[in-house]
Amino acid sequence: MASTAARTDIPPLTLDVIVQSPLWSKNPDAEAVIRRAIAGAAKNTAQDNAEIAIVLTDDSAVREINRQWRNQDKPTNVLSFPASGPATGGHLGDIVIAYETLAREATAENKPFSDHLAHLAIHGYLHLLGYDHMTDAEATRMERLESEILMQLGIPDPYAGSEPGV
Repeated sequence: MASTAARTDIPPLTLDVIVQSPLWSKNPDAEAVIRRAIAGAAKNTAQDNAEIAIVLTDDSAVREINRQWRNQDKPTNVLSFPASGPATGGHLGDIVIAYETLAREATAENKPFSDHLAHLAIHGYLHLLGYDHMTDAEATRMERLESEILMQLGIPDPYAGSEPGV
């Protein structure tokens, strides 16, 4: 299957969006949603002159990546792969998003697809910057920043009414 790629510069970031699954054609605004979300996140972080690749694929591909790199034989919504070493002026890392898992979660949580996509793109971006959610304190810090960025984009807080890290 052929993939499509679009490159956008979001000062101070360069964003490559690579569409590897035809499922994404069901949501033709996905690339614009991602660009807007990453631009919003970039305004709230101190990352200079970096490049990010975002791959839009399906559950099958994400399952294989997850199995290969994380020893988990299952699909997930988003995977982030930070580049090794300092990212200043270079490649910050890659984000991979699975269409079917994202769509299922959006439906189950009664959220617009585009809102959930924006959230996952921001979540993945923050992982590239070193944010994590392994402890309650880390989760609280990351979730607060995600919520703040989403609010600035006019997207409801995905964590409203939940406990940090849940």
